[in-house]
Amino acid sequence: MNKLWKVLVVDDQTHNLWLLRDILDDTYTLSFSKNGREALEAARRHRPDLILLDVMMPDMDGYEVCRRLKDDDDLRRIPVIFVTAMGEVEDEAAGFAVGGADYITKPVSAPIVRARVRTHIAQVDQGVVLDRLGIAGEFKDNETGAHVRRMGRYAEILARRLGWNDAACQAIARTAPMHDIGKIAIPDNILLKPGKFDAAEWTVMRSHAERGAAIIGANGSSLMRMAAQIALSHHEKWDGGGYPEGIPGEEIPVVGRIVAIADVYDALMSRRPYKEPWPLDRVVGHLREQSGKHFDPELVDLFLANVDAFEAIRAGLPD
Repeated sequence: MNKLWKVLVVDDQTHNLWLLRDILDDTYTLSFSKNGREALEAARRHRPDLILLDVMMPDMDGYEVCRRLKDDDDLRRIPVIFVTAMGEVEDEAAGFAVGGADYITKPVSAPIVRARVRTHIAQVDQGVVLDRLGIAGEFKDNETGAHVRRMGRYAEILARRLGWNDAACQAIARTAPMHDIGKIAIPDNILLKPGKFDAAEWTVMRSHAERGAAIIGANGSSLMRMAAQIALSHHEKWDGGGYPEGIPGEEIPVVGRIVAIADVYDALMSRRPYKEPWPLDRVVGHLREQSGKHFDPELVDLFLANVDAFEAIRAGLPD
């Protein structure tokens, strides 16, 4: 069997490492660490697709390892499954609070370990597909791959400020870049037109929202359903004047409201063939003026309170 997926197993007890090796070695490429510092180094070196992490280890416990992984922009998307003898509800809650994706209690059951690992690897698969499709959409447009990556970061910031849990924040970071995937279905003579659209062209252009949702589909995983919801709703407006459905206020899915403000901010700040970038004060003024019209007022306030974080993302991911 071609072992495509890499799993890092972290435990200070050798017999636990051997046990998990026996359970998973026929399907996955495994690497092993016996303490937290080794685990962080191995994660940077091997870039595993999944980490199985013990909690009770000397020097640095598993919770701290997970915190550091989630604080690292290059590693934060790696799902972490805690594998531990600490089986109380409070222990599980602590694991999820620091960003864990799942929790397996020792002594482990081989079928449970295989099933949980398989489930989270499938989520990784979907995330990779979403990433690639998002970038494919940008190749068709006048925008850049950096725009796609920035969109995920912006959306994650706003979701965290809304108090979403880590799994939900990671989900919108993965799905926000898919917002304009429907543009791959728009003819080039319209999509790449340098001037203004006429009425017929504008009707076709606006159809990218519905086409994007159709491309992603509505019957997949929760991650894919979120991506489809974003594609469909990110051009709706708080006052009901958006498209394709013209729904107002909180009838617009919150993921669409988040992506709407992130997308407009980035578009206005960026150079395009048809426009020069706006200065930040003009962009801020526009978003403030559109609070309660185009945008959810609460999200505008969150944006204004975190504009420095948005600017840092643009600086780190330039066009």
